Amino acid sequence: MTTPAPLSNTYPSLAGRTVFVTGGATGIGAELVTAFAAQNCKVSFVDLQAEAGQALAEKTGARFFECDLRDTAKLANVINEVGEVDGPIRVLLNNAADDTRHDFREVTEAYWDDRIAVNLRHAFFAIKSVHAQMLEAGSGSIINFGSMSWYECQGGMTGYTTSKAAIEGMTRGLARDLGADNIRINTLVPGWVMTPKQKEMWVGEDVKREIERGQSLKRELLAQDICAMALFLASDDARMCTAQSFIVDGGWI
Repeated sequence: MTTPAPLSNTYPSLAGRTVFVTGGATGIGAELVTAFAAQNCKVSFVDLQAEAGQALAEKTGARFFECDLRDTAKLANVINEVGEVDGPIRVLLNNAADDTRHDFREVTEAYWDDRIAVNLRHAFFAIKSVHAQMLEAGSGSIINFGSMSWYECQGGMTGYTTSKAAIEGMTRGLARDLGADNIRINTLVPGWVMTPKQKEMWVGEDVKREIERGQSLKRELLAQDICAMALFLASDDARMCTAQSFIVDGGWI
């Protein structure tokens, strides 16, 4: 597969807006932080990886908060602090998730609850926490991150795929409630994105061949490709887009 050049797109409506990213220290999240900072947004992000988070904050000018998203009370406190310092959050990107593999036959109730907390629960409570700020601002854009993995019947991580399927249901279930307040909510569904983590942990030669067979476009799907859609959905150009799932997967599902 050939690697495309980094994407370049500018949305004037995003300049100066307060943006909040979950799971922003590495991978797709780090590219989101970088992309929105490049649009002259006031970007804040949370992650557990303190060293990587601090380094990215120094590089981009974004604000980093170390936070375990299973602690929804702390997440709410961070969101409130960001709004007080930078003005009301206008864009929320619920990106954080963990696709750790597991055998469903060995899953305990405690592990199942943890997978839901890591991959789904915090997204709802982040939305709940930013609602008042978006209401104050008069509008907002919420982007929940799904996954093509459950569409493709990918096994070995039921806690993750179940959560990602539920993300789309949550988006649809909140769209009408939020729409009355001029707040848009969509799901961005990435394909198999070639982040350093994926290449290191999961993408060997067999998987590369599987991806090439699956994708209609025969090149690597990059985090920048996901960012291009996220920037559009966050901007005023997408003002009539809500309750939808936008798939960026190279034409796989």
